Amino acid sequence: MKANAEKIENNTVLLEIEVDEEQFSQAMDKAYRKLVKQYSIPGFRKGKTPRPIFERYMGKEVICDEAMESLAPEAYMKAVKETGIEPIDRPKLEVVQAEEGKPVVLKATVLVKPEVKLGQYKDLEIAKQSAEISDTEVDEALEKLQARHAKLLTLDEGTVEKGDVAVIDFLGKVDGVPFAGGEGKDYSLEIGSGSFIKGFEEQVTGMSVGETRDIQVVFPKDYKAEDLAGKDAVFTVTVKEIKRKELSPLDDEFAKDVSEFDTLEELRNDISNKLSETAKDRAESQFGADVVEKAVENAEVEIPDVMVEYKLAEMMDSMVNRLAAQGLSMENYLKFTNTTWSAMRENMRPEAVRNVKAGLVLDAIAKAEDVKATEEEMQEEISKIGSYYKGESTKFQEILQDEEHLNYISEGIVRQKIVDFLVDSASIAKDTKETVAE
Repeated sequence: MKANAEKIENNTVLLEIEVDEEQFSQAMDKAYRKLVKQYSIPGFRKGKTPRPIFERYMGKEVICDEAMESLAPEAYMKAVKETGIEPIDRPKLEVVQAEEGKPVVLKATVLVKPEVKLGQYKDLEIAKQSAEISDTEVDEALEKLQARHAKLLTLDEGTVEKGDVAVIDFLGKVDGVPFAGGEGKDYSLEIGSGSFIKGFEEQVTGMSVGETRDIQVVFPKDYKAEDLAGKDAVFTVTVKEIKRKELSPLDDEFAKDVSEFDTLEELRNDISNKLSETAKDRAESQFGADVVEKAVENAEVEIPDVMVEYKLAEMMDSMVNRLAAQGLSMENYLKFTNTTWSAMRENMRPEAVRNVKAGLVLDAIAKAEDVKATEEEMQEEISKIGSYYKGESTKFQEILQDEEHLNYISEGIVRQKIVDFLVDSASIAKDTKETVAE
């Protein structure tokens, strides 16, 4: 087989493929043997019709079309490997010549990865977030821990205050008519949580046990239920109980009750260390993201629409799967968020464009630096994936035998190596200071 690739415009390549006559003859014979089993020819049992008679009866073109069904894609894939082009979409195949005794000639118009003009990507100087933890942050973490372990005491008297849990019955009406989802019994509402419509919790504040009050609110214009959006509503609310948090004092006894430590100082130090580790990880992660973003920003590339569309489809599929894992259908999610599939897709478009460009730039850097996935790295990654498919060995074997899956694994390894390479070569901007002790 012979193949030649010629760039005809921007990121479009014309592949000219020639398959020798012997290979075509074998494909024709294979096609005949397949078709003869499918059709009954008068005077012959199915599968027993001699080829010359079968050709006269069915037409040679039928066999030729069947032969090309398998031969053309196979020849195309071989030509892609031979020429080293990187297709990003399905080709437009044209059969120029397909006659027995002559070579098969094919033409394929193919969209390929666009060329990336790399800017500076090594030795980038990037600002780095501080990972220093203040005493105030430690105090806030301790106070949250204190609040989580607070006891709720039911008050015999008094009025609702911010931070209290009010147990209420409520009935909402719009224009004097109750609406779906507007009624609740023995509902525990933490005042100040912002879990109800703006203005609701503020008007419950000051109520006493047994008191009933009409609370007037306005639904937001972008409220998820379109029939309520922007409308005035009145909620008749009765306070049935008031529960107030009783905070334990922050002392050694508190530390013993909520942790494995004997003193408050030990607990405080542990919280500080954990916050520092989290802050350090966050700073490192953000630094890596900023380095990649800068390298991508410095590069120039025209992004084909088809790549963006594929990325959008991938992102939407991923979201459908995430929702399903949470027991929520996309249909219900769209209703809940008061949006549409197409609107959500368009909102994701800028992110899809960024992701596509980042992928193209990282791949171009990998090519420039001759970074590849080693056999050892592939095996290690495949072993990790295999651990996720325990009990599903058949599915795992399908992955191992699918070239597309293997290419995806290799691409992931290479891109991570490039990110590490960019980070290792980058330096922290002089106007920022690394505050984490190395």
